[in-house]
Amino acid sequence: MRVIGLAILALGLTFAPVAAVAQQAEKVWRVGYLFTGAVPAPLPTPSLALNIFVRAMRDLGYIEGRNLIIEVRSANGRPERLPALAAELVRLPVDLIVTLGDSEVRAAKQATATIPIVMSPSGDPVGAGYVASLARPGGNITGVSWVSPELSAKLLQLLKEAAPKVSSVAVLWNSGNPVKARDFNEARRAAETLGLRVRSVEVKASSDLARAFGAVPRTHADALLALVDEVLSPSTFSRIADFATKERLPSVVGLNMYATAGGLIGYGPTFAEVHRRAATFVDKILKGAKPGDLPVEQPTKFELVINLKTAKALGLTIPQSLLVRADEIIQ
Repeated sequence: MRVIGLAILALGLTFAPVAAVAQQAEKVWRVGYLFTGAVPAPLPTPSLALNIFVRAMRDLGYIEGRNLIIEVRSANGRPERLPALAAELVRLPVDLIVTLGDSEVRAAKQATATIPIVMSPSGDPVGAGYVASLARPGGNITGVSWVSPELSAKLLQLLKEAAPKVSSVAVLWNSGNPVKARDFNEARRAAETLGLRVRSVEVKASSDLARAFGAVPRTHADALLALVDEVLSPSTFSRIADFATKERLPSVVGLNMYATAGGLIGYGPTFAEVHRRAATFVDKILKGAKPGDLPVEQPTKFELVINLKTAKALGLTIPQSLLVRADEIIQ
């Protein structure tokens, strides 16, 4: 027994260095993470979306500091900085770039035709020319589509249902984003069928919000719709909600989180699921899949959240027919 034990010990000593070498040789992936919003300190928790992505990557076996490095690049609310930041990621180089909006996708696409790009998400990747089709993207881009043009009409329908007396809607949107131009036009067409007038209020950076808020009263609108993108992102929701309530404007935004931030109605894809799906795309690509062969995914779950506290502040009584369809009601 003693001889066998020594033999096993010798084998263990033989294989231990091999295992250690194998562990040391584990591939360390470098993933770029490009977005417009500001990065508050301290890292590594600069944004809710990034937190969700990091946790999803960890669940898939990618641990920061061990086999994953995330190169975060933020434009600090200035979309014009995105091309230079995308080029910087390409020069590092990174193995893949995750983009948090259409402006980011455009910047990354201009910077590289070879490094994989995962959209998290894009409003209309086919219409914007990022991919050939949802089923067969081709090229180096894939990820999640936000289906935003169709969403604009639905948001106005919900707004009209919640506040039937509304006749004019101020639409807050990023005019520097071509995809949002399509969304705005869709909102305008939908408004006509609902007997609503649309008033355009444009921004190009989060720093434009104060000016935009000042412009809304001059439109004489009696409701507000904000079109979500990398500029009008969740980090701006509480400001938009506070403004709308102060001005007594029923408001709606295409993410359920808006109602949680104090807005009247939030409706749209589940925010967390979109960013978890992005991690799944990253995992497949790092394991050898080609981006062009991975179909672009569209959200399958939409949530309606209504803030009754805000409704009360606005003097609104939300119809029961709308309340029964809500996934969540904030009292």
